[in-house]
Amino acid sequence: MATNMAAADLMMNQEIRDREVRVISQTGEQLGIMNTRDAMVMAEEAGLDLVKIVPNAQPPVCKLMDYDKYRYEQSKKERELRKNQKVVSIKEVQLSATIEENDIQTKAKAAQRFIAGGDKVKVSIRFRGRQITHQEIGLAVMQDFAKRLADIAVVEKKPLVEGRHMIMIIAPKTEKPAPKSSAKEA
Repeated sequence: MATNMAAADLMMNQEIRDREVRVISQTGEQLGIMNTRDAMVMAEEAGLDLVKIVPNAQPPVCKLMDYDKYRYEQSKKERELRKNQKVVSIKEVQLSATIEENDIQTKAKAAQRFIAGGDKVKVSIRFRGRQITHQEIGLAVMQDFAKRLADIAVVEKKPLVEGRHMIMIIAPKTEKPAPKSSAKEA
């Protein structure tokens, strides 16, 4: 119950102004509805805090817990989640509608390095002057570039023209577990 509320939002001990509260023990056992003062006395005797975990209920639900330990556990969980979080950055590769073969190979190698590092790649073509009237050439360059990286990457966002730029996003392929073979095939 308390895990969905931020630790700063929880009221405890003397901050609780309700006349009656539903009390839950530290083990999760329901102790019933009682006067707030009686619940605070029970918490003090046990050396715990009375924490309001569901303020909108009638009557509000309070739990007997060691609040400092609870806050420590929550911050520990948050640190663990942040540590396991993978930050994906977007690297950019700029092409031209009139790019030569050697240049596109060089740009493809750079994109392969970025994708191998787990990053997404933004591929962009800037149309200069009258090139904007021949967007199909830029689209062909983008499709060729995507084919060169097809074995390690997927097109996340198809080529799209925004002003004088054509932009495409390529992301690393995610490895899917192989489907289990059925008994019929064996």
